[in-house]
Order: sequence, then structure tokens, then C-alpha cells
Amino acid sequence: MRRIAGIAAAMLIAFLVLVPVAIAAQPANETGRVLISVRGDIDLPAGQQADTVLVVDGSATIEGTATSVVVINGSAVFTGAQVETIVAVRSPIKLAAGTVVSGDVKTLDSTVSQAGGATVEGTVSDIAPTLAALGFFLAPAFILLWIGFAVATIAAGLLVAGLASRQVRSAETVMRHEPLRSFGIGLVGVIGIPIAAILLMVTVVGAPLGLGVMFVLWPFIAFLGYIVAAVWIGDRLLGEAGPTARRERPYAAVAIGVIGLQVLGIVPILGLLAALATMLGMGAVIILSWRTLVTRPAGPQPFVAAPAPMAS
Repeated sequence: MRRIAGIAAAMLIAFLVLVPVAIAAQPANETGRVLISVRGDIDLPAGQQADTVLVVDGSATIEGTATSVVVINGSAVFTGAQVETIVAVRSPIKLAAGTVVSGDVKTLDSTVSQAGGATVEGTVSDIAPTLAALGFFLAPAFILLWIGFAVATIAAGLLVAGLASRQVRSAETVMRHEPLRSFGIGLVGVIGIPIAAILLMVTVVGAPLGLGVMFVLWPFIAFLGYIVAAVWIGDRLLGEAGPTARRERPYAAVAIGVIGLQVLGIVPILGLLAALATMLGMGAVIILSWRTLVTRPAGPQPFVAAPAPMAS
């Protein structure tokens, strides 16, 4: 898992570096050919051309012409090659004689060995300072985004708590007294609802219904489950776990619970707990909705006329 995460992060880094290069590149020699290899090797023989060569967990042997070459957790050897840009992440690069790099060689935790007959017309630079500066500017933006999302969620949760407090309390009761059933139904809802929506979207007649289920109904149920889980967590943090101590409209519980779930979501491992709580709440919402739909309301009582008084 750590290896996969490292590869994904390295690919993201390479993408951030490669996109500006691709935008600035001249389109005169573009061929549209892209070579990608994951846990394998790539050879670009002399006389052949490619726009992009991407190697992850493998080695690349470049003898032809390429616009951009990206190597992640691997290695690359350039022999008599014509390349515009090279991006290396945790990968040693060897520039043999006759190789011409018309642009830059950008590295991250990588080494570059250049033979006497190899030419780099641009620069060989480490992108770590650039990434650090990028993180310095992006970190406040992500913090503000997180705060804005939390405030919006709290506001929506307060609205739900005010308009449907009885239903929220009922779903919380289901979640508290039937946790296993709520988890099972929530798991089925997380997996089954998207599958059903996709199956509906395959057909022409069911496509509108499938789109509605996927992008309206499913997110709505998940959001309600999130609010129910937040109320459940908030009650416990406030010491209002008992039915007699709980307030009718759980405004404070929603606010505190949403903040708690948001904080848990920041940490990857603890984020699983937040996802589990949301799944429990989603299952409770589905159970309560089903019981509400199938329960028959009590009909009007039959009118029984009072007996007439007996004549004396």
C-alpha cells in the first residue's frame, strides 16, 4: 500500500511538472504517440518518435526522438537520442554520447550522469524547492477550502436539524440500537445504489432515472447519514447520550459532530472511522425510510352510535 501511494504521489509530481512543459512545447513535431509502461521496460529505437514516454517501476532505453520522457521509480538510458524534456522521480538517468536534450532535465531524488558527447541545452535542476514553494502557497488554500466546506456542512446540518429534528432523532435511535443492521444496510447502499444506477443508465428508458439516483438520491442519502452520524457523535461529546438528556432539536450536537467528523477526515487512518460512522448513519436513514414507507397509518376509528336511552 505504501508503495502504491508513493507511486501515485510521484506520478502527481511528474504531472505537475509535465503539464506546463507540454503547454509550452511547440506542436510542430507532435505525432500523438504515447508510450506507457508500468512495471515493465520501454525501448524507443533510433528512427522512431514519440510525444510522451512514461515509465513507472521499469527502465527506458531511448535512442529515437521524444518530446517528453518521464521516469518514476525506475531508470533511463539515452543513447544518441533527441529529447526535449526529461522528468526523473527517484530514478537514475544516464545521458550517453550523442544525446541532445533541447530543454531541461528536472529531477527529484534522482541522479543524472552525462557523458562527454551528451548535450543539455537547458538546465539540470532539482524540483524539490519548486514543490516546496507550491505547497507553501497551496496549503492556505486547502485550509480555507476545508473551513468553507465545514461551515457549509454545519449550516446544512442545522437546517436539517431544525426542519426534520424528529426524523433525525429517529434515525439516530436506529443507529444506536441496531448498529450491525445499520452497517450492513449502509454497506449495501454504498455499493448497491451506484451499481443499480449504472445498470439503469445503460438503457435509454432508465437513463434519466439512473442519473437521478446517482447524482441526486445517493448523495442526498449519504448526506443525511453524515448528519445522523454527526448528531450521534455530538450527543456523546456533549454528554447527552441518554434519551431523557437529548434535546429535541440537536443544533449543538450537529455543529460539534460535524467538526469532529471533519477533523477525523484529515488523518487518513482516522478518516476510516469517519467513513464508517457515515455508513452507519446512511444505513439508519435507509432503514427508517423503509419502515416509514411500509408502515400503514392507523385508519379512522369506526363510528359507533351510542345506544339510545331506555324508556322508563
